[in-house]
Amino acid sequence: MASLAPSVLNSHLLENSSQIYLVDVRTPAEHRAKHLPNSDLRPVDRFNEKEAKAVKAAAGDRKVCFICQSGKRSKLSLNVWKKAGFSDADELDGGLNAWEAEGLSLEKGQGEVMSIERQVRIAAGSLVFIGTLLGVFVSPWFLIIPGFIGAGLTFAGITDTCGMGMMLAKMPWNN
Repeated sequence: MASLAPSVLNSHLLENSSQIYLVDVRTPAEHRAKHLPNSDLRPVDRFNEKEAKAVKAAAGDRKVCFICQSGKRSKLSLNVWKKAGFSDADELDGGLNAWEAEGLSLEKGQGEVMSIERQVRIAAGSLVFIGTLLGVFVSPWFLIIPGFIGAGLTFAGITDTCGMGMMLAKMPWNN
């Protein structure tokens, strides 16, 4: 398993795209907004060992490459891939952010979609702000809200998982 730089993956795709099976593990809304051509959408929040086996069957003898926005979700998918007993997959290093930074082309659909990461920052910031205001003006007990959010963000940083992000990924506007 390796991380492929965007330019390397692009070269492989230009040379022989039929040898690579692209698996996009972002949300359906993110995929609709922009994606690599011929990528198979398998959202990370639903990617389990059964899905990994389905991807392996669909890929056949082609090399599998996982793609997400920044690289975090593709790493999670690679872990599931390993647990399912497979070792023959790569990931796009830096995700579509790095792909776009190199000026490589994407298929674009409907308007820009707000990333899960941005939705988490908005939700966490709003909850901290509202909890603090309520704690100052209504009751100090409301300060539990920003404390809880701070603890959740700390946990997310330590474990590299984000419960709020996983919950937001299941919201109707992200499906």
